[in-house]
Amino acid sequence: MRICMVTYSFYENDNRVMRYAETLAARGDTVDVISLRRPGQAEKGHPHGVNVYRLQERSRNERGKFTYLWRILRFFAAAAAWLTVHHAREKYDIIHVHSVPDFLVFAATISKWMGAKLVLDIHDILPELYASKFGLSQQGLLFRMLLFVERISTAFADYVIIANHLWRERLVARSVPAEKCIALMNYPDQTIFYPREITRKDGKFVLLYPGTLQGFQRLDIAVRALPLLVKDLPNVELHLYGEGDAKNGLIELTRQLGLEDRVFFHAPRPIREIAEIMSQADLGVVTKDAQSFANEAQSTKILEFMSLGVSVVVTDTKIEHYYFDDSLVEFFRSGDERDFARAALRIATDADLRAMRVTNASRFAAEHSWARAQHLYLDMLDGLVRKTPAQKALPQTSPLL
Repeated sequence: MRICMVTYSFYENDNRVMRYAETLAARGDTVDVISLRRPGQAEKGHPHGVNVYRLQERSRNERGKFTYLWRILRFFAAAAAWLTVHHAREKYDIIHVHSVPDFLVFAATISKWMGAKLVLDIHDILPELYASKFGLSQQGLLFRMLLFVERISTAFADYVIIANHLWRERLVARSVPAEKCIALMNYPDQTIFYPREITRKDGKFVLLYPGTLQGFQRLDIAVRALPLLVKDLPNVELHLYGEGDAKNGLIELTRQLGLEDRVFFHAPRPIREIAEIMSQADLGVVTKDAQSFANEAQSTKILEFMSLGVSVVVTDTKIEHYYFDDSLVEFFRSGDERDFARAALRIATDADLRAMRVTNASRFAAEHSWARAQHLYLDMLDGLVRKTPAQKALPQTSPLL
């Protein structure tokens, strides 16, 4: 098949997009990806057999929802023009559009008229995401407009993928027929996320977070917990890899607390590079705010840390309790730096507990890996192209616990 993926993200840092694209390329399909590029990055690349076209440069410095929207609209126009020209030449079988935003699927309108099937992949459920990011009321006009966009976008697509099972239930209840929607978690690719030999010998106890630095991630909890941990863990450090709206505030908080020698900020790294870095951590941290959109947004990093053999401390969010239990991760109360410190210290000082968790989590990650789930995605695409009746050919859900 010939497939084109459209994503308003940086390809090298988006494990979900990379996983699909490389799986298709490995089985012999032709895969083009149109994406964003970082300042100074090449406009074209061919990593692992995938043709990546970086249409628009982006720095994560949006100061409000209108700047954010304007940049998305520019990308939408560029993607629509690119797809129209290239589909006329390439005749894509599938256009796989990654949200956010949902309406990006309409960039493939001409391609659909010319015969391509459209898949809309919703990484984050948009109305709730924007409500959390910009302080919108769920009873307000803008939220209702976003719901309308969700409905028309999912109706326009031939099939819809959603990133977790809780959100599938919500989408099916308000926007999408059950027979055209599947939940596919952010399953780790264990050819990338696998246990490595520990080569770090610096005597530090390293807490690590890799990902976007947004307010709802509540990474300030991990920063504030460090003074509480120092007494029992004098060599503790926190390393944050990523960028986002909350970064400057976290840097200022670090300065105010006098933790410049314990909290370290690093630029985002490509997926394969960050997997190596994550494997050397002593403890992975996921500190999301359970009172926000993040309560139902599954963290991709938990299963990745599990696959690497690294213990994880996790906020007690609804979605994390849906998938995991105390045999796999150490939970702490959302927004409570003292309970975070308690959880981190427990893992750091109880070697038997840490070993038990790593063993259980590694087994769980192997059972819930991309290698075990990829056939659901491939069967769905093949079914769309074959035009087999959806209720017989296409998967309705993915394996759960």
